[in-house]
Amino acid sequence: MATLSDLPLLVLATLAKVVVVLVVLLTAIAYIVWMERKVVARIQSRWGPYLVGPHGLLQPVADGLKFLFKEDIVPDKVDRPIFWLAPFLAFTLAFLSISVIPFGESVTIAGHTIPFQITDLNVGLLFVLAVTSLGVYGVALAGWSSNSKFPLFGGLRSSAQLISYELSLGLAVVGVVMIAGSLSLREIVEQQRGLWNIVKQPIGFLLYFTAAIAETNRTPFDLPEAESELVGGYHTEYSSFKFAMFFMAEYANMVTVSCLATSLFFGGWLGPVFGPPLLRAILPVLWFALKVLAFLFVYIWIRGTLPRFRYDQLMSFGWRFMLPVALLNVLGTSLILAWRSV
Repeated sequence: MATLSDLPLLVLATLAKVVVVLVVLLTAIAYIVWMERKVVARIQSRWGPYLVGPHGLLQPVADGLKFLFKEDIVPDKVDRPIFWLAPFLAFTLAFLSISVIPFGESVTIAGHTIPFQITDLNVGLLFVLAVTSLGVYGVALAGWSSNSKFPLFGGLRSSAQLISYELSLGLAVVGVVMIAGSLSLREIVEQQRGLWNIVKQPIGFLLYFTAAIAETNRTPFDLPEAESELVGGYHTEYSSFKFAMFFMAEYANMVTVSCLATSLFFGGWLGPVFGPPLLRAILPVLWFALKVLAFLFVYIWIRGTLPRFRYDQLMSFGWRFMLPVALLNVLGTSLILAWRSV
């Protein structure tokens, strides 16, 4: 148990983890955008960004500078306090959920075991689901405060979409929780040392990943934006850095969803570990990063492949297919676990 004399070390370790995670996440978001543009360009037989830096690698830096110095245009009739609050809310909630994701094995420093995550909550999964469900408020408030019909439609669509798919997403992970017997993400990963949950819960994974794409407003579920119908959807009236904050929040949510899928179904940081002590310490983080990168690639691949649903198709798919299958998956998992315990 930590004593008062250990407090400076623990505080320093926590601050270091916060800074490292934020820097890595912001850098990752910038280059996920670059990767998406390159991969989609490849799918469509285009070049993508290639002028700024080798292979366009400095394009995210140029885009960031453009957003910082671009004129911030605010329409006259908006509800200004909420109009300003919405992007900050979306941005903050998107980054908050990453704080309980475990990225690797715990390390021992000065006799203290420090988890390779910002904080290890015994209800970490519940925390992530709660925070991500609050993310809809940023979108809904942006649409309402813009005092314009297209952003309002986008905000309303986002609210209905969240309610429709949040149920399926929550039920999709119930099977994993039942198998692990814990809501701690670290304990769920440790429980997969013998066999990953993707083998035990394949239907749960498919339900989770489909619902997660809808939760993050990505193609083919990007109805709150829907450029062909709503101009730009909920962020039509936003410009400059406030627009960039919505952009970063979307990609931060993609990273969170991919980290959660890796931890719940694909063994988190678990993988072959070999070599000298330094390599053995780095490899778990590397395996985790590679799995997350694979999920992000699938996200981008889907965007470059599938067309957008109609809104009635979106709602019908969520209520008539996803929810019943998720309930059957929970029931089937319960029966199997009860049978094995007899």
